Amino acid sequence: MEIYPLTILYDESCPLRKLEIDNLRVRNQAGHLRFIDVSAPDYDVSLCTVAKADLMRIIHSIRADGQLVHGMEVFRLAYEAVGLGWITVASGWPLLKPVFDWIYPHIANNRGRLSEVFTSSVFRLVALLALRNSQTCKTGLCAQLDKKDA
Repeated sequence: MEIYPLTILYDESCPLRKLEIDNLRVRNQAGHLRFIDVSAPDYDVSLCTVAKADLMRIIHSIRADGQLVHGMEVFRLAYEAVGLGWITVASGWPLLKPVFDWIYPHIANNRGRLSEVFTSSVFRLVALLALRNSQTCKTGLCAQLDKKDA
């Protein structure tokens, strides 16, 4: 059963989700992840059988073998793909997995409020640090981002 490449269907109109995806995108050096913004006007609804409203609410992904996964499992697979599996490993432990899987939809349903709190400095700093430590900086993208943030 092939997992990668993993196609992540996400809502880029949410600042919190966008920063998280940007962080994964920068770390995706091996190319195991693909990203599709379901909030984009040109999003092709035929790519997935899940209703667009549900895709906007809860993150989904399509594994290479065609299996659809959602919620915390997307993050477990995505973080593993970019070498950060240690961040989500506890969320997959048998005793904790049901708790994380139950909590995630509640967080997702309130991410608008969470975005206001976290997107400002904490996630931006983490994303920029990740970018600076990546190959992308060697191509000059960091200078472009610094100008954009100024």
